This record gives sequence, structure tokens and C-alpha cells, in this order.
Amino acid sequence: MSDQLSYQSGFGNEHASEAVAGSLPVGRNSPQQVAHGLYAELLSGAAFTAPRAENRRSWLYRKQPSVVVGGYAPLAHAWLKSGAAEGQAMPPDPLRWAPTEIPSEPLDFVDGLRTLVVNGDPDAQTGMAAHLYLANRSMGRRALVNADGELLLVPQQGRLTIRTELGLLDVKPGEIALIPRGLAFKVELVDGPSRGYVCENYGAAFRLPELGPIGSNGLANPRDFQAPVAAFEATSGDYEIVKKFGGRLWRATQRHTPFNVVAWHGNLAPYKYDTAHFMTIGSISFDHPDPSIFTVLTSPSDTAGWANVDFVIFPPRWMVAEDTFRPPWYHRNVMSEFMGLVTGQYDAKPEGFKPGGASLHNAFVPHGPDTEAFDKASSAALAPHKLDNTLAFMFETRWRLLPTEFALNGGALDKNYADCWADLADKTAGQEQ
Repeated sequence: MSDQLSYQSGFGNEHASEAVAGSLPVGRNSPQQVAHGLYAELLSGAAFTAPRAENRRSWLYRKQPSVVVGGYAPLAHAWLKSGAAEGQAMPPDPLRWAPTEIPSEPLDFVDGLRTLVVNGDPDAQTGMAAHLYLANRSMGRRALVNADGELLLVPQQGRLTIRTELGLLDVKPGEIALIPRGLAFKVELVDGPSRGYVCENYGAAFRLPELGPIGSNGLANPRDFQAPVAAFEATSGDYEIVKKFGGRLWRATQRHTPFNVVAWHGNLAPYKYDTAHFMTIGSISFDHPDPSIFTVLTSPSDTAGWANVDFVIFPPRWMVAEDTFRPPWYHRNVMSEFMGLVTGQYDAKPEGFKPGGASLHNAFVPHGPDTEAFDKASSAALAPHKLDNTLAFMFETRWRLLPTEFALNGGALDKNYADCWADLADKTAGQEQ
């Protein structure tokens, strides 16, 4: 079924969809009696008084309202962390992790979440967390609602079908999925065990970055984002609702599916996006440009240009700059950078950085090409060259990222990461001053 899904086009558009003809009210949102006896329910993703351009909300017409649910009780989860308070103090060292193997014990998407780095505070609505998900079974009659932040899913292994209240998304490696804060969803595995990354954004909702001098076209174009069409689950029986609320997980049981929305309209919706559609901008003269030109989505902070979180990708692209060291230069950045690799090889670190792995370079922690990459790029013939079959990404944030206990002691930390720069020679050695 997931191979034949239909979608609506456009990021932040006013969408409208109904799974049963005549379910959507005409000319009003909450009539005295909704067609087919449905209930009208508003899902707000912004304060009522937010500026129109930033206001996100959708009207849902459902068989039973979401208020019909039992009381919540705590749900223990040893590896899911939120906010800087749950991070570990660390020196200003670069960190790198090998790919974490998917465990053999049964794990769905919720059970398989493993937090690597955190900052900010979900209650203060600032900052982010970067998680891995390691899943080997579908969620079944279980749904997750994140009241703390929106979730950006980056699959690395295995295709997913994500059932949301507003419909279905089919997402494969190379694509991403964005789940709004407060929306129920579940993850079904299509190709067996699955692994990927999650950015949990506590701050302002992700939006498309401004284009400035680039003009009206480029980077991620709005039309390439796909929202689901209405689709409800026609099953009965108990459902477990897992809610992330105040940095903790809670569970309740209800006697019906939460995926019972027959029709909906609005501009608050889950999306999928194929990174192959990203229009890469780059230098055609000299110098490697700043990585900000690879920004897909941004969550702004209260300081212009200093993002709460930027989602940046490094997709296949042509390298043509002359008299230029083409990989990223050595740098120390005021922003903190969490990187992951979906497929292929990252040009600045050909060894040690593997698909499914990750790295962290916090604010003003020096980093750049390893010795092999430097030597190769310094002597390469500067003919036009295409970086192909590769996809790396970065969650970049103005706040310092703290590793979790799992990140430091979970077994995948590369404790010899800094050795990749040890053989960079002193180029003035032996020269008289």
C-alpha cells in the first residue's frame, strides 16, 4: 500500500483532504453538526495571536476526539534524555561515534531511541536533542505524541511507513520526515530492521531559510515537500498512547485508534522531503563556500542569524573551483555541529566516519580534514569533479551540545578520533626564522 501513497505538495501550504467525500465543512470550521457525525478538533502549532505568516494550525474531523483517553502513568526509558540538565560535562574535545548496531531484542521506534547529545530545555522551548533510533519491529497498536518539540527523522537504513493523524508518509533513506509537535504518529518498518537519526527541536518550528541574494529559487524548494492525504485506521481495540511531556515519557491506554481523522484542513502538517531535490548552490570560481548554503530547514532563535537549529545536508554535487582547497577548511565555529552520514563517504574524513555514525564539534572546537583528506586535496588535479553517492547532514545549533551517558559509554565512541589529525606536519619545521 505504501508504494501507492498520494501526497499534497508545498511547505506551509493551506492543505485540505478528506478520506470520505463530504466530510469537510464548507465555509466554516466548527458547524453545529459535522457531517457523518464527526467531531471537530483544532490542533494549534502556534499561539492564537502569532503573526499570520507564522501561525500554524489545522482543523481535524475525527470519529472520536483525542480527549477520550485514560489517565497517564510514567513510562521508564533508560536512554531517552532531554535538555542540558541531562547531559554530561566534557572537555572541549571533538567526538565521533561508529555506527551503533541494532540490538537483537525486540525494539520499536520508541523503545529504540538512544539520545546522543542534548542542550537547552524543553520547558523553556529552546534548544534540541539528537537521537538515534534502532528499531527491529513496527509499533503496532502504539502511538507516540511529543508535546515537547517537533521531530525531524533522517532514516539511514530501512524504509519507514509513518502513520500520522493526518495520513501516511512513506520515507526511505535519502528522504526526511518532519512530525509537528503534538501530533500522534507511529512508525512501521517496511524493509526489516531500521536505523536513523532524529532531531528533537524544542524551539521555533522548522521553516525554510531566507534566500537573500540567491533570489527566488534554490536550496529546498517548497513544492518538493509532501504532506499526506487524509487516511484513517479502520480497526478497533485498545491502543497505547506514549506521550513525551516535560522531558519524560508517559503512557495511557485508550479503547480506540488515535488515527481516526476522516478529513482535515490547515497549514500544520507532517511532511516528507527527498534530499535529491535539493538545489545545491556552490562556488564556480574559487574557495569553498560556507556550509550555510546547504541549509534545508531552520529553527530561528531570538538573535537573527544564530539558529536554534539548522538542518544542513551535504548531497552529491559538482566541485569546480580553481586554485582552491576543495574540502571544508579547518575552522573553529561559534555554532555547535552534530553530523551524521546517511550513505557514501564524507569528503573531509574518508576514514573512520561511516554511514550510521556521528560526530560532534562543539563551539570553538577546532576541526577539519584529516591527514589523508588534506594530503589528497592539496595535490589533486583541479578538474571538474562530482562528489557522488554521498549524503551527510548536520544539526547545527547556537547552544553547546552535551553528550549523554549513553554517548560516552554506550560502546560506539571512537576514543582515538583525534589521532586522525596527529600526522599533520609542522610546515615550518627545519626552516630558519
